Amino acid sequence: MTINPDLQGRSYPAAEVYNVGREKIREFARAVKATHPAHFDVAAAKALGHLDLVAPPTFAIIVAQRADAQLIEDPESGIDFSRVVHADQRFTHHRPIIAGDRLVAELHVDGVRAMGGGAMITTRSEIFALGSSDSADVREPVATTTSSILVRGEGQ
Repeated sequence: MTINPDLQGRSYPAAEVYNVGREKIREFARAVKATHPAHFDVAAAKALGHLDLVAPPTFAIIVAQRADAQLIEDPESGIDFSRVVHADQRFTHHRPIIAGDRLVAELHVDGVRAMGGGAMITTRSEIFALGSSDSADVREPVATTTSSILVRGEGQ
C-alpha cells in the first residue's frame, strides 16, 4: 500500500488524557540520564518556583507519540509501521511539564512528500494541559512537537 497523499492537512483530535505522575517523571529522568534534582525532589522543584516535580524537556515525547499512533493506526494512511524510520524530532516548550498535569495532544499532518518509493511525513502535536474539567475550552498550551518520519518504499 502506498502513502495516502491526502493525509497532508489532516488533523486528529485530542484523545485520551495522560496523567503526569511523580514516579513517571522520575522514571523518565533516570532513563534519559537527566540528573537535575527538580526531576526527583519536590522541595528542589518548589525552590525553583514550580508546584511539583518538573519533567525533563523530552518527556513531551510520551504524549506526542500517543498522538502519532492515531496516524500510524489510521487504515487510510497507508503507513506500514515496520517500514518507518524516525527522521527528526523537535520541541517547543510553552511552559514546563509538571507532576499533576493532565495532558492531551492534537495531531496535525503538516507535510507528505514522496521520496523514491516511500514518503517523508511531517507531523505537529499541540500538547495542552487540561484544567480541572475535561472541557475543551479549558486548555493551557504546554508544548509543540514536530516530527518527521520516513516511510520506506518496497525494496528500500
